Amino acid sequence: MQMTKKVLIVYAHESPASFNAAAKDAAVAALTAQGCTVEVSDLYAMKFKAAATTEDITGEVKDAENFCYAKEIKLASEEGRLADDIKKEQEKLKEADLVIFQFPMYWSSVPAIMKGWMDRVLGFAYAQEKRYSEGIFKDKKAMLSFTTDCPESVYSDTGINGDINVTLWPLQNGILNYCGFQVFAPQIFWDSDSRSSMLEGWRTRLQYLCGEAPVYFAPLDYFDKEKGFLLKSEVKEKYASKESGLTVGIHMGKPLPANSQTKAGI
Repeated sequence: MQMTKKVLIVYAHESPASFNAAAKDAAVAALTAQGCTVEVSDLYAMKFKAAATTEDITGEVKDAENFCYAKEIKLASEEGRLADDIKKEQEKLKEADLVIFQFPMYWSSVPAIMKGWMDRVLGFAYAQEKRYSEGIFKDKKAMLSFTTDCPESVYSDTGINGDINVTLWPLQNGILNYCGFQVFAPQIFWDSDSRSSMLEGWRTRLQYLCGEAPVYFAPLDYFDKEKGFLLKSEVKEKYASKESGLTVGIHMGKPLPANSQTKAGI
């Protein structure tokens, strides 16, 4: 099955000898071999600015005394007054069919430079009426690919760091799904001696990635806008007899659905 044509890899690691670099290179080679156009934003090499500040806006801000980055960046985007580095990344993003974020997990999240990319570049990627399943990027796909430097047991439901599905919820739902992306299950590289086998598994997955179902998120219309986006009563009734909750974030006092952030279509 043919892969999507344009891929953007947002990459965050300083060392070209790292496993993340190898995973990034493997993805570039595998996707290019399928006929994709692959572009890499190497954030450290680009010296990408992580901090979201007034420097991201050219010209005067509208309310300097009560500066609100989200509001000012949205307006500046509409008026074409963004810093050049943001504009360049937004153009890459607009053209991409698939976005892969390749990074080492830091403090159970992305490195600061990648979070800065998300903070600064995604400012235009949502609107009050265009979020989640109705988001601007609902025709695009995205996924996380990351290393952990620990065994899988550490992020299990009985492990010291807790369930990896909970860890991934803010990234996959709060950022990617929020912007409308269809989110593929993450590629997680657990600590292992078999670097070559992990890379081979990654290459193999990339050959069939477009045939995968995305991770499931409750659609926007499950929530009542007039009541502060609370789950609608009929939806609660529908899931009342289920053993687990609806999603990681809306579990209705029930056990979390198993693997809802790490397996497709849960």
